[in-house]
Amino acid sequence: MPEAGILEARNSFSALIERVEKGEEITITRHGKAVAKIVPTDPPRDVEKARAAVAAIREMRKKVKPDPDGLTIRDYIEMGRRY
Repeated sequence: MPEAGILEARNSFSALIERVEKGEEITITRHGKAVAKIVPTDPPRDVEKARAAVAAIREMRKKVKPDPDGLTIRDYIEMGRRY
């Protein structure tokens, strides 16, 4: 984890914030001891992981057999609204 002294953090705060926005965590030190940590508010998004999940869902849908009665999801939703 990258570290920055207080003076360095004060002088380059904007640059540190840009690094944090990209997902880094930065430790602020005073006399070599950690005193604070700057962390992103939201975890970084893993685009490749999301794409893999979508691909897995699409593969699963190919393997799932259609409803034996020939009903669609929309049909089941409409039936549920009637009762």
